[in-house]
Amino acid sequence: MTITSPTAFRAAQSVQRVTAASRRVQQPQSSGDLVSLAMGEPDFATPLQVVEAAATALRAGRTHYSPLYGEPALRSALADRIGALADRSIDTNDILVTHGGTGGLTAAILAIVDPGDRVVIPDPTYSLYADLISMAGGIVVPVPLQPDLHWDLDALDVALVGAKLFIFCNPGNPTGIVHSRAELERLGAALEGTDTIVISDEAYADLTFTGEAFTSTLEVSSLVDRTVYCQTFSKSYAMTGWRVGYLWGPNAIIAAAARVHNTANGSMNTAVQDAALVALESCADDIARMRDAYGRRRALMADGLATVPGLDVSSPEGAFYLFPRYDLDIPSVEIVARLRDAGVAVRPGSEFGAAGEHHLRLSYAASDDAIKAGVARLATAFGALR
Repeated sequence: MTITSPTAFRAAQSVQRVTAASRRVQQPQSSGDLVSLAMGEPDFATPLQVVEAAATALRAGRTHYSPLYGEPALRSALADRIGALADRSIDTNDILVTHGGTGGLTAAILAIVDPGDRVVIPDPTYSLYADLISMAGGIVVPVPLQPDLHWDLDALDVALVGAKLFIFCNPGNPTGIVHSRAELERLGAALEGTDTIVISDEAYADLTFTGEAFTSTLEVSSLVDRTVYCQTFSKSYAMTGWRVGYLWGPNAIIAAAARVHNTANGSMNTAVQDAALVALESCADDIARMRDAYGRRRALMADGLATVPGLDVSSPEGAFYLFPRYDLDIPSVEIVARLRDAGVAVRPGSEFGAAGEHHLRLSYAASDDAIKAGVARLATAFGALR
């Protein structure tokens, strides 16, 4: 006899919602004869001073539970950084240190979204958002991007009416697009007089190539008071495996997110937070060095893809992704499988939303040799498919 409790039944429903909504696919790292341009992860080592800070903390006995909101010294430094962006004094009680950007997004979305709430997201965008909205029982409202992969602001105006939440990443994953101050101000105007909350995921804010200063949502006066700012140390500092991020936003939302985060995860480990503080204080030169390398790799990949017939390569403005559109009448999942057989791994555009179909996401967070070899294999495979 199978006994199904109401709790188990509800859990099963949640799993079914996420399974139905999720397009996320685990992609491989480079190995053997496979070159991977699929991984959204820096190939650089974490700066040495950050590693040494963690080791020092461990040797000093910094191995016990941390405060649930995070270490005071780290939160104070984050308050200074956020305050500089928002041009205001920041209360450290409005900052939550999280288990990576993923932990922050999870805590924020599950804290905000109730069953039946409408949540607007760009399409395509980072696929975790739809998964988490579905887990919370919310209704995903995707808004297709324009052909240049920027927001369709008129369509957003319509979709945002009555929405509980709008979630976006800037710079964009998978598109590599950087949304301008003008776009953000237009969003702020559309939300004026509403209670719609904004989650701004700015994981790639240090990696932009437009020649203009990046505009954070926190710098836009019409948005800052309704924004939950989600950030991570993973991309800028090459600290993906360290799993440390943070949230800032309205006190009531951060308090609710803290309850979710502390229920699911507990506090961040202390030594990693000590290392993150050193990253904040000492890694500006390391960020610049890595950004310069990404800039070179960006050009290398874009130039290579531009020679492949049938590929339309969008302007790579930020992050470390290209999102070319192809003209073959073949689903992107099948194209990815064909490319895997040819020795190169990329991600299907459909993984990031229905409007991502007939696109591929390639990451130039890879070595020059990997980029050259991967693009050459892609070109050969596309030639055979044509």
